[in-house]
Amino acid sequence: MVDSLGYRRKFGVIAPSTNTSVQPEFDSMRPVGVTNHFSRIVIPNDPVRSDEDFSLLMVNIRKTLMAAVDAVMTCSPDALIMGMSAETFWDGKEGSDVLKARIEEHAGTTVAMGSDACQAALRKYGDIKRISVITPYMPVGDEQVVRFFNDCGFEVVALKGLKCAGPELIAHVSEKELRDSINEVNDPSVEAIVQVGTNLAMARVAGIAEFWLDKPVLAINTATYWHALRTNGIEDKVQGFGSLLTDY
Repeated sequence: MVDSLGYRRKFGVIAPSTNTSVQPEFDSMRPVGVTNHFSRIVIPNDPVRSDEDFSLLMVNIRKTLMAAVDAVMTCSPDALIMGMSAETFWDGKEGSDVLKARIEEHAGTTVAMGSDACQAALRKYGDIKRISVITPYMPVGDEQVVRFFNDCGFEVVALKGLKCAGPELIAHVSEKELRDSINEVNDPSVEAIVQVGTNLAMARVAGIAEFWLDKPVLAINTATYWHALRTNGIEDKVQGFGSLLTDY
């Protein structure tokens, strides 16, 4: 006997309680027979106006992360997806690997993380080295993202940090602002553009942008869900979110 709706895969998804973008974006990419089951990392919606505020946000996430994992594991998911990204980039590639191993050991199942997903997606497009990055973070978070990509052999040639004033406010960034950010970090030497921060609703915009720019534009929610599908044997092509989900 298998789950009547999630008969191909049940994903447990871990996301901050303030995040209103990752759930609808993941659900819009969901193939038939695959289901997403969200568990929330309960954090306060405190203002973020400095590096110190951002660091406190990360402390709050770490306090309740495993409780969210425990909650979703009661529905017996086949695999986990991290629907939040900053923590997955923290302390570079080594820190990302430690976090993944810790969650997988705790949960007893595999986990797809945004950091792994972004580098795996970039490698699908060939020998990409020079990238630009868009984040909703304060500079302390941006530094961790750059460190991760550098550890993985990529050069971050431009970065746009939006410095969103609170975790819930990240979702208020408009598609027009995202479009302008893409244009700001793009130049002919940039081989791909990557957006991180799962509460930035950029999946649709990224797909449109790469058509016009003729280069990969990777939204982290698209990359993470793609990575979860492919590493769990789901090869369905999903339209509307760019080449990653249609070609790879």
